Amino acid sequence: MTPAEILDLLFPAGHAVTAEGDLLFGRGTSPDGRVVHVIGATARAPIGIDQAIRLSAAVLAIARSDDDAPILFLVDSASQRMSRRDELLGVSEYLAHLAKSLLLAEARGHRTIGLLYGGSAAGAFIATALACDTPRCAARRASRGDGPRLDGARHQAVDRSARGQGEDDPGLRPRPRQSGQRRRVAEVWDPQRSLADQLAVLLATPRDHDARATLGAERQGRPKAAAIADEVDAAARR
Repeated sequence: MTPAEILDLLFPAGHAVTAEGDLLFGRGTSPDGRVVHVIGATARAPIGIDQAIRLSAAVLAIARSDDDAPILFLVDSASQRMSRRDELLGVSEYLAHLAKSLLLAEARGHRTIGLLYGGSAAGAFIATALACDTPRCAARRASRGDGPRLDGARHQAVDRSARGQGEDDPGLRPRPRQSGQRRRVAEVWDPQRSLADQLAVLLATPRDHDARATLGAERQGRPKAAAIADEVDAAARR
């Protein structure tokens, strides 16, 4: 699915989103008239230091604004760029900066929604969709039909080229269902329903505290994370 196709499905009322190489920046209008900031990493391209710092700048600019409009982060990337230049210049720090920029925007009142509509892996996934307040996944369309297909929304904890003997570890090759179980994503959207309507429902739902660890325990995906977090919180309060 191309960026233009996913944007048309999400914002049938219109959008003003422009591409800068494999990155997206702009705004869309939800069916109920809400303005939504849009940023994106597309085309299954890796995210290096240049992309990370440009995305961070866009998020920080939104964080400085007073419109309280949510940020929708569209993700269809490869892993972080594993070039000599990016590694020597500290790509991990650039990705951490991007993740912290999203946390700052959220703290300043901008809800952050990550929508994985294609692929992603490793640090690029952690610093984009997973760093958002409410990660979502648009799953593969189950049946054939007219129009664009959501053909393969998925992510990997480790890039395929680096997995080696970890191929049999299910944690390294999750599908949308397993991702929901482990709370890597908050919800897998139904590809048979309107993406615009599902986005509108999400935006109309009051934002709650981050309950991913609790829900991960309820779904038997990460059974100990919530309990350990509670113990750490209790110890800090003492």
